[in-house]
Amino acid sequence: MGIHHIAFATKDLEATNTFYTEAMGFELVKVVAAPTEGGGWAKHLFYDTGKDELIAFWDLHDDTIGTEFPTAISTGVGLPVWVNHLAFDAATPDALDAARQRWQDYGETVTEIDHGWCRSIYTMDPNGILVEFCHSTRAFTDEDRAEAARLLRDPQPPLETPPGITFHRPTVAAPS
Repeated sequence: MGIHHIAFATKDLEATNTFYTEAMGFELVKVVAAPTEGGGWAKHLFYDTGKDELIAFWDLHDDTIGTEFPTAISTGVGLPVWVNHLAFDAATPDALDAARQRWQDYGETVTEIDHGWCRSIYTMDPNGILVEFCHSTRAFTDEDRAEAARLLRDPQPPLETPPGITFHRPTVAAPS
C-alpha cells in the first residue's frame, strides 16, 4: 500500500513552491483554497512526487492559528534535525546522482551517506524539514529480516560503525 499524500504547514509559500518544483523536480498538480474553522482561509498545495504519490503544504491565513508556529518537523518539537525527515525514492544510482546535481545547481549543500544497504543524499527545505533521496543498493534477504527481528527484541543491540559522510558544495548561490 502506498501513501496518497503527506501534508505540512509552510510559512513561506513562494519559497516552498520554488524549492519543491525547482530543487526537487516535483510538479504542482492541485491547489484547493477553502475556508478554515477559525474564520480564515487556507490553500492546500499538492505536488506529484512520482508513482501517484503526493506531498502537500498548507498556506494558512487564519488569525486563530496565527503566524508563530513551527514548520520544522524535528527541530520544531525539540528533536535533532535528522530524526523526522522525508525520504523520496531514487530508483537508480543515476537518478540519485541527478538529484544531487539538481540540488547543487539549485544552490544547496548536499550531504551524502552510504549506509551499506542504501545510498542517500540530504538537504533542507525552506520549512526546516530535512529531505532525502535514497537509492536501495540491494534487496532485503531472509537473513536481513531475521536480524531485524532479533535486534528489535535486543535491549542492548550492538552499535554499527557510523557511515562515512560526504559534503557536496553548491555549484551556484542559493536562491534568496
